[in-house]
Amino acid sequence: MDFRLTDDQRALRKGARALLTGRFGREALRAAADREGRVDRELWRELGRAGFFALRLPESEGGVGLGLPEAVLLFEEAGRVLLPGPLVATHLAAGMVPGAADGTAVVTCGSQLAPFIQHFEDADAVVMLGAMPGAVIVEVRAAAAVRSLDPLTPLHRLPHPPPPAAPPVPAVLLTAAEQLGSAARSTEEAVRHAKARVQFGRPVGAFQAVKHLCAEMLVRTEVARAAVYAAAAVPGPAEAAGAKLLADDAAVRNARDCLQVFGGTGFTWEADVHLHLKRALLRARMWLTASQAEEMNAQALASAL
Repeated sequence: MDFRLTDDQRALRKGARALLTGRFGREALRAAADREGRVDRELWRELGRAGFFALRLPESEGGVGLGLPEAVLLFEEAGRVLLPGPLVATHLAAGMVPGAADGTAVVTCGSQLAPFIQHFEDADAVVMLGAMPGAVIVEVRAAAAVRSLDPLTPLHRLPHPPPPAAPPVPAVLLTAAEQLGSAARSTEEAVRHAKARVQFGRPVGAFQAVKHLCAEMLVRTEVARAAVYAAAAVPGPAEAAGAKLLADDAAVRNARDCLQVFGGTGFTWEADVHLHLKRALLRARMWLTASQAEEMNAQALASAL
């Protein structure tokens, strides 16, 4: 099997990057942090018009008719810019919740971070996706706000948490793709700073310790990329779990190493590095934790013996 991207997939990724960097650059990111992660409805509708949410819907249902590999490319780009909002839930709800496909509705999910729910105040619908494809739309009138680690992801506590259920494979993979995008961006920012920051008359990137950090960040990113792309091409619960395990590790550790490369400036509010770390830590708790992913892979290996 050839895992290389096709010309159409590369064009899709290029277009998504141009859209997101143009519409959600650093100023927009900071504005989103100032409004505590509230969804930008205009941008959400623009994403809908671009086919972000309807990408995997059949053309007969008004969708784009593409597959999970293409969706992974889009969500990787969303992770690069730290785009806020319940992207995975709205994408999965396309075709099920009116308005989700075209971005006129914001859909969140009650099982992403049980017993917490993301972007509750912005949501037009709450969907329990744990039992896909038998997902149901539920009415949640009230939920208590809780303090979120990530200033771009407001959280609420559900009054009645959903029962445990196996997470949908697409949800796990798309979240892993967001983590992959964040890991790649942290690597790029660390390299950029290492080239520009001068200490003792030399760029800090000339020092061996910093070189090692950047090299390790790149290795983690590319290993995670291979796992996420492969799992998208041949999806399965164990494959998705392995991909998310590697992507979570890459996103969290790369953000931490990026902080080390930046030094003291990386811990200030003016830097964006800490936002990648906080989002990576939060996403690592979504759908599958590291221990759950390890258990799924262990069971898959044991059953193959």
